[in-house]
Amino acid sequence: MRVLMQAHTTVLARCKWLTVAIVTIALGLGSRKYAGALPGFVASYAGDTLWAVLVYALAGAIAPQARLRTRAVCALAASFAIECSQLLRLAWLDSVRETRFGALVLGQGFLWSDLVCYTAGAALGAIGELLISRRDDRIIASSLRYRGS
Repeated sequence: MRVLMQAHTTVLARCKWLTVAIVTIALGLGSRKYAGALPGFVASYAGDTLWAVLVYALAGAIAPQARLRTRAVCALAASFAIECSQLLRLAWLDSVRETRFGALVLGQGFLWSDLVCYTAGAALGAIGELLISRRDDRIIASSLRYRGS
């Protein structure tokens, strides 16, 4: 029974992280599509910041039992690796980057500012998770106190 409960908890956690990923994708695409309606700073940097939040959420979906710090470091390392891969000029990789999907996932050119955005995005993902988990802990504690009364 305990194994089933753990499996159920893992599935729910993965669903939560995948939902966060889908919402983040929508926000990121929206930040590109409606860039003209956003303040210049937000339009310039929201997409890259949200990209790192997406990588953080995917790390949560892949390893929901991992510690928050581990997810943040993995998201940051993956984001930095993909950004640094843009320094590579390989014909097959450039042809992938020329597609819309390839450009969204792999980027098109190295920018130092993207590394700052990725750091902010990984931190944003970790802070968001921390705030939500603390809120959930308070709700659970309140519920337990209520039942005990």
